[in-house]
This record gives sequence, C-alpha cells and structure tokens, in this order.
Amino acid sequence: MLYYLFDLLQEYNFPGSRLMTYITFRSGAALLLSLFIALVFGRKIIDRLQLMQVGEIIRDLGLEGQMQKTGTPTMGGVIIIISILVPCLLVGDLSNIYMILMLISTIWLGTLGFCDDYIKVAKHDKEGMKGKFKIIGQVGLGLMVGLTMYISPAITQRQVIPVKYSSDNVETVYLSQSQDVKSTQTTIPFVKDNNFDYAYLTEWMGPYAQTGGWIVFVLVVIFAVAATSNGANLTDGLDGLCAGTSAIICVALAIMAYLGGNVIYSTYLNIMYIPQSAELVVFMSAFIGALIGFLWYNAYPAQVFMGDTGSLTIGGIIAVFAILIHKELLIPILCAIFFVEDLSVMLQVAYFKYTKKKYGAGRRIFKMTPLHHHYQKPGNSGIEALIQAPLRAIPESKIVTRFWIVGIFLAVITFVTLKIR
Repeated sequence: MLYYLFDLLQEYNFPGSRLMTYITFRSGAALLLSLFIALVFGRKIIDRLQLMQVGEIIRDLGLEGQMQKTGTPTMGGVIIIISILVPCLLVGDLSNIYMILMLISTIWLGTLGFCDDYIKVAKHDKEGMKGKFKIIGQVGLGLMVGLTMYISPAITQRQVIPVKYSSDNVETVYLSQSQDVKSTQTTIPFVKDNNFDYAYLTEWMGPYAQTGGWIVFVLVVIFAVAATSNGANLTDGLDGLCAGTSAIICVALAIMAYLGGNVIYSTYLNIMYIPQSAELVVFMSAFIGALIGFLWYNAYPAQVFMGDTGSLTIGGIIAVFAILIHKELLIPILCAIFFVEDLSVMLQVAYFKYTKKKYGAGRRIFKMTPLHHHYQKPGNSGIEALIQAPLRAIPESKIVTRFWIVGIFLAVITFVTLKIR
C-alpha cells in the first residue's frame, strides 16, 4: 500500500518519494517491519494462545527435558505468517507476478498447516491431518506454481552474455542481451555452461520437446515443494532448529535473487537474468525478519512452537522461491539438512519393515528418527541400532547450534558452485 502511495507522491515531487523505487530500501524496510511485528505482536499472540490453552501434545520418547515442554503453546507459525504478509502488503509491488505467487504460497500452506494443528489441538490427536491430505495440498500448490510459470507472459528469463573486444591492447566488455523468452532452463552446480534445459530430456518428442520439457519441469516443481515442505516439517523437532536453519537458507536465497534480478551482477557471474524477479528480495527480507523475530521466542527453552502452521509453510516458501529464481536444482545442497531429515525417516522405516519381514523382528539404522533425535539418545541404551555413535547424549541446544553451523557451511558451498564451474 505504501509502495503505491509513494508512487503517487512522486508526481508531486514529494521529498523522499523515490525511495520506494529502490529494492534495497524496500527490502530493508520489509525486514525491519517483519522483525518488529514478530517481536511486539508475537508476545501478544503467544499470550493469547496460552489463554486458549493451545498447548503442544508431547509423546514420551524418553528424551531429556522432553516432557517439560508439555503445554507449550503451538501454532506459533501464525506469528511468522502475519509478519510476512503485513510488510509485503505495505512495501511490496502487488502487481508483480513473483510477489503474487509468493503471497499465495504463504497463505495456501499456512492454511494447510493451520488445519493440521487445529485437528491436533481440538481433537487431542497427535497425528493431526492425514498425510494424504497434506500431500494433496502440497501437490496442488506445486501444480499451480508450475503451470503459472508456464502460462504467465510476465515470467521470462534472459541469458546475458559478456562479449569481449580488444582494441590497441585495451580490452572492453560489452553486454550482449538476448530477448526475454519463456524457457525451461535452470541453474545447475559445478558446470561451466551452468544452464540445464528440461527440454533436453524430451528431445525424443521432436517438435513437442519444449512442451515435454515444461511437463517435466512441473513434475520437478511438485516434487520440490512436497519434499522441502515435509523436510522442514520433520526438522521442526528441537527448539529453534527449523527457524534458525531456515533463516540461513533464506539469506542465501535472497542474495541469489538479488544477483539474478540485476543485469550487471548476473552477467559477471554468468547466471541467467530474470526480469522483475528482484521484487522477490522484498518478500524474502520480510521472511527473514519474521524467522529471526520468531526465533526470539522459539530459541531454547522455547516459549512457543511453530507447529505445522509454520513448518509446512517455511519449507514450501523456500521451495517455491528457489523455483521462481530457477535455482531448484541447488535445493539438495542448500537444504541438505531438510533432505537428510527426510531420508533418515524413510531409511529407518524401510529397514525396519525389511528386517521384520526377514528376521521376524524389526531392526533400526538410527537410535531414533528424525535424525536430530538420534543425537539426543545415548549409545548402547537398550535400543538395537546399526549406528550407536555418539555414545553420550548431546544436549538439545548444542545439537541445534551444530545444525546451524552445518547450514552456514552448506550455504557457502551453494555459492561456491556458482563460481567453480
């Protein structure tokens, strides 16, 4: 809203009215606004949740300090969602297709997670919404985002190629710009010509190869949204773990969006230029501020849990954002923590079923899953598992801090892939 007000004031040469034309200014404003909302109104929302007795249902898994968390307010993801939406509505360009898609994704997944949390609290059912309904919601969002990117004429990309000319031993660099095109190209790591076109996979379709490429792309979008959203959901098991890890990921994505939305930087780094995508930096800045503000109350010992309202939304936002800036194939590196958490559960379940069928009794790979709980259990504690290390249980706060450090390392590695080609 303020964005359009300042745009109107420019016609009257109002002092400072041009500030809203700068992505950096609006991004900073969005971050500060979201941080303020999360810190100030977050406390009021937590108090309200306590009055409503919206407490977390804790199952006794024999973990240190676990049962002390019983009754801690959940559904705190509402704080994150509000802290994102308000700043974006105030300083964002609501006519920008990228901003529109991100706002819809936030509301979509926020509603899905809220329904899951509501079922848990209202019916005292720890399982909440059936898994198939969550998957349907995630697939629906992925399908909507993928098809919108295919149909919308406003979503394009441009490969900007630096061309060097030498004259009298003086080297000059010119920017050779192609036209904005609809394409299924995306960024891949560790490759010199680091654009991969999904249409390569459907060349056998002849004249329909490009259409086939879009079909493959939409399927990748659906998988990325579902996998990342569920990965974030599984990661939300320790105080501050999901929020802190996600904040690190989001800082990396915001930088990538800024570089990809700037013709000069994208040329220097030899990455695709995506017109109008710089607006995504405003959204991501609000998201980062919301996560940091929420972490103020969610850090150990947590005063509030985000619940599925927050975790499903966080993972989905990260996936959709990466897809819009054509960095979805970097997600396995940047969001490796989410996927390792996912993988630990899948391996544990598969191995347990296999050994139960073969030996009559199920066996485990890890002491407990998701993976972060494995480190909370001491080795040789009566649980038969292939991996017993570490033998001593690690305190919750130390596990979270170490996961954050790993997240920073993964973010750095992701950026390195853009230069080591």
